Amino acid sequence: MKKLFVILSVCLAALTSVSAQTADNKKELVEKADSNGYIVFDGDKAPDFTITLTDGRQLKLSDLRGKLVMIQFTASWCGVCRKEMPFIERDIWQRHKDNPNFILIGIDRDEPLEKVVNFAKQTGITYPLGLDPGANIYAKFALRQSGITRNILIDKDGTIIKRTRLYKEDEFSSLVETIDKYLK
Repeated sequence: MKKLFVILSVCLAALTSVSAQTADNKKELVEKADSNGYIVFDGDKAPDFTITLTDGRQLKLSDLRGKLVMIQFTASWCGVCRKEMPFIERDIWQRHKDNPNFILIGIDRDEPLEKVVNFAKQTGITYPLGLDPGANIYAKFALRQSGITRNILIDKDGTIIKRTRLYKEDEFSSLVETIDKYLK
């Protein structure tokens, strides 16, 4: 019985320590975040991740080095996403989809495959969409409680060169110009 008590005490101490570390990490992230909830910034190396696309293929961000990568965080319930996505499709994807030095990945925040596939059909987008169960990829770039839509542009070396939040025409135009200039 005494042995069991010691084991339980050690386990409780370990759980308390992990909980305190988690609270400290959350506090650090909140303090680091900008007014848009980003915890990564222009000039930072993009956090690596592996994503499963709706067609079952897997992509690892670090395997895309040498290309300009645009990540769009989205979800079917996001009205601003639905407004922005046709512009991404027309002004970015359709212009650059055949360029071997460019890739665009929409990352759907925490929705099941069927819903994401239907979302793509409803919005008329043809660029690749990937699944982010639990919003764990999202949490590498922004505070979990912060909203979407947001776009992140990553250069061929894996460095973040531009971030946008929501759909603002001037900001979106600047994103398009940056992509066009980079791919010339």
